[in-house]
Amino acid sequence: MEPARTNLDLDAYLARIGWTGDRRPAPTVETLRAVHRAHLMSIPFENLEPLLGSAPSLALPDLEAKLVRSRRGGYCYEHNMLLTAALTALGFGVTGLSGRVRVGAAPGAVRPRTHMLLLVEIPGEERRYVADVGFGSIGSLLEAVPLVAGTEFHDGTRRHRYIREPHPGGLEDLWVFQAFLDGSWQDQYAFTREPCHPSDYVVINWYVATSPRSPFQHSLYVQRATLDRHLSLSGRTLVETGSDGTRKERQLADSDEVLAVLATDFCIELPPDTVLPD
Repeated sequence: MEPARTNLDLDAYLARIGWTGDRRPAPTVETLRAVHRAHLMSIPFENLEPLLGSAPSLALPDLEAKLVRSRRGGYCYEHNMLLTAALTALGFGVTGLSGRVRVGAAPGAVRPRTHMLLLVEIPGEERRYVADVGFGSIGSLLEAVPLVAGTEFHDGTRRHRYIREPHPGGLEDLWVFQAFLDGSWQDQYAFTREPCHPSDYVVINWYVATSPRSPFQHSLYVQRATLDRHLSLSGRTLVETGSDGTRKERQLADSDEVLAVLATDFCIELPPDTVLPD
């Protein structure tokens, strides 16, 4: 029996995201940004496996089968594990980090570290870049940006920055990722540069997918970004936000319409016998 393959089929991945750039030169900032943007705009964010009662596998062959070879998406661990494999194959250095999501949290609330993001090293570059294709929010990065405090970045049509806050444990400062939305800077998540091991994500993934306290157990969350709009589906509420901030919202009638919208608007294909919870 042949051993299980542990490396990514890079050709298949690049075909899935539609990136045809030259990979022969040494890794560059331009390649990192382009691959990041292509991934985000080609593979949707979705939590269908936890919603339907299972925890998604983070094994690379399973990620490849689901996100690369099928019309499916995933959530942060799946997306960023897959991106880690792709960037590593392209010659980048990648370190996994974990963050505490602040979107929707009450002031002063401290949530657990349940979000995965990446710190990317480019040969010959002093600065490190944050890559994150798995943050299911309109405030997410379109392109990788340098980890530099106090500088505003325009990544595609979005505006982001990092600020620093004192760490309550007296360790290195917290990095806070912010997006400019609705006329103000809004916290998205906070993190430190402490590396995470893949086994850490396996544990967090299991909790997020199976805990009755996890929102992913109880409602559908799907996101898809393009250059000129952001689509989100939360439960049966479909929201389209233009790059100029214009917003259209409508309620889907039933599960059949949800499945139809998943296929047409989000490019997600599910088995014909799929039954979504009410």
